[in-house]
Amino acid sequence: MNDIISKTENYVRAVLQDEATGHDWYHIERVWKNALLIHEKEGAGDLFVIEMAALLHDIPDGKLNPSEEEGWKKLNRYINTLGLPDSTVTHILECIESVSYKGGRVTNLKTIEAKIVQDADRLDAIGAIGIARTFAFGGKKAQPLYDPEIAVRGEMTTEEYRHGKSSSVHHFYEKLLKLKELMNTPAARQLAEQRHEFMEDFLKQFYREWNGQA
Repeated sequence: MNDIISKTENYVRAVLQDEATGHDWYHIERVWKNALLIHEKEGAGDLFVIEMAALLHDIPDGKLNPSEEEGWKKLNRYINTLGLPDSTVTHILECIESVSYKGGRVTNLKTIEAKIVQDADRLDAIGAIGIARTFAFGGKKAQPLYDPEIAVRGEMTTEEYRHGKSSSVHHFYEKLLKLKELMNTPAARQLAEQRHEFMEDFLKQFYREWNGQA
């Protein structure tokens, strides 16, 4: 299976090498490493499924394709070249489908593999890296850095989450600060603690500077 992992790594590198929204190859690599770490700490899950889902999880993302439908077609075209058993393909695809936040939707994660991959992806959305990715993505979308006149949104549809009016700082309240409590595994919850605190400290300093107090 190592040759398939290597082939998939090369494929994802090629597809995402020029991505500038924080969903580039290095994001994938960090999620992959996070997933390996959580798997090791939890001592659970099919490692091959975890690695494949971590590597491929952003290939069908609607943000990175003309549409989500086109993204899933692209993923299926690739994964069908690997000669994997149907049950393994189904397991990998189910993990990938469950990863996305999409406005805070509640997903019923059926397997430990899906839980680990979702946790690994969410860990990369918080902490110092999460802050950097938030402002990179906000700039790409031409969102303001911060606008105190905009209200923080609560529950949202996927369409509202993707296209509604917001700012990079608002994204902390609409997603990032919620993720610590949404981790599925004890290992991920432990890893999330320090990253969460770092974001809270960042926001305190941000507001001090914004208000001319620092």
